[in-house]
Amino acid sequence: MDKGSNPIWRLMLGIGVVLILSLGIGFYVLGSHLTPIVRARAIEMLRSRFDSEAEIGELEVSVLHGISVSGKSLVLRHHGRRDVLPLLEIREFSANMGWMSLLWKPWHIRSITLKGLTIHIPPKEKREFAPLKVRDIPVFVDELVSDDGELALIPGNPDKPTHQFLIHRVVMHSVGLGHAAPFRASLTNAVPPGEITTEGHFGPWQRDDPGQTPLAATYTFKEADLGVFRGISGILSSQGKFGGVLESIAVQGETLTPDFTISIAGHPLKLRTAYQATVDGTNGDTLLHPVIAQFLNTTLVCNGGIVKPAGKPGREIVLDVATDEARLEDLLQLAVKSDHPLMTGAVRLTTKFDLPPGAGEIVDRLRLDGKFGIGAAQFASQEVREKLENLSRRGQGKPSDEDAGSAVSQLKGSFLLRDGQITFRDLTFGVTGATVQLTGTYGLRDEKLDFHGTLRLQAKLSQATTGIKSFLLKPFDPFFRKNGVTVLPIKVTGTRDQPAFGLDFHRKKDESRNAAGD
Repeated sequence: MDKGSNPIWRLMLGIGVVLILSLGIGFYVLGSHLTPIVRARAIEMLRSRFDSEAEIGELEVSVLHGISVSGKSLVLRHHGRRDVLPLLEIREFSANMGWMSLLWKPWHIRSITLKGLTIHIPPKEKREFAPLKVRDIPVFVDELVSDDGELALIPGNPDKPTHQFLIHRVVMHSVGLGHAAPFRASLTNAVPPGEITTEGHFGPWQRDDPGQTPLAATYTFKEADLGVFRGISGILSSQGKFGGVLESIAVQGETLTPDFTISIAGHPLKLRTAYQATVDGTNGDTLLHPVIAQFLNTTLVCNGGIVKPAGKPGREIVLDVATDEARLEDLLQLAVKSDHPLMTGAVRLTTKFDLPPGAGEIVDRLRLDGKFGIGAAQFASQEVREKLENLSRRGQGKPSDEDAGSAVSQLKGSFLLRDGQITFRDLTFGVTGATVQLTGTYGLRDEKLDFHGTLRLQAKLSQATTGIKSFLLKPFDPFFRKNGVTVLPIKVTGTRDQPAFGLDFHRKKDESRNAAGD
């Protein structure tokens, strides 16, 4: 007999359809009745966990596979305050739990998914407020996933911008019950662009003072393109660890840039740094203490910070830089175009490093103000070395003695870098028998020299030469002799590759006229 004509079969099929419809209607009715219950329980739990007033825009509940909750526009206001930004804002959310999850303690939630989570941590002075009176509701979450999140540390100074951490994805497990939860997060860093992964522990959440919520993790930062900063290039990678509390995060790590290049020089160098820093949640500044940079045979020690300048967008890097372990040829590799360094030697250096924000190239924005000393400096050019040896012999009064003279010199002075030009002050350069004191400028882009100063010789003017010249110069010895030293005005002009040296009597006369006019 055909099943379709069997009355018993038709009766069973009809009963099945009725049961399915009844179950569907029942689940719908149960879900609609559960929605206000779940909303009330959720608000109560959020008030308990975060000591905050909770607002939920949209909420839907399904009971087909346990209790499934989804919604939009969830807002938590810490201590019920409306004079500051909400503690938490969530664009979309969903959760899944068993049918009996809300009847027992702790509430057991299988999974929570968040999209568009923003956490605002206000400055300390705006956190003091009377807590809400709520009963404690313990909650345990097996897995929490957050996509497109953001942590915003709000500075105490309203003129300074919010310090933001954009968090692409976070996965946490075993969240709740007053202990730290393991997490793994990934994000794409904006400037410089690169991929960051981090893994560690977060919490427990401090509901009375969220800024004191602890965290500890390791991180890896890969393929960061420094070319977004005009004037430098290279691909940076970094790894390290961070920890502390949300309002004050200590970071420690290392970076490696195999091809770090300053465009004005164009010489790729392997740059390594080891650093320790603190992100200050009260003002959004990053304090560096210290950064140790190493390249070639040079080590620089830097202390300072990355701060927000008053009334200007962006961040300013302000550092104190010092070194007793540097080579002049290494520093010249960074800043000078030539493939062969002009001079070599050991360097002692201290300088203020100030890089304000802006759109121009780094070499045009960078400001330096410091002092340096170079011991046992030697010029790379054989022609320059011969000239120095000749100067040394003449300074000693031994112009014909081929065994006298030295090209090894001592160089020291102070300098000021502004707008791509270095101004040297009190520049002192000496070889055996002679000392040069100069003041002037050197252009990093055009490499032009413009120096003026004095040459001091131990010997008399007539002793610095031979033959008839020596005889003719004897009457002039007293005019250039001061305190037992011969003093001559000199100048150095031209370019780095083609310097021009000469006496500068004309400038001396101009200075005398100006002094008389004053």
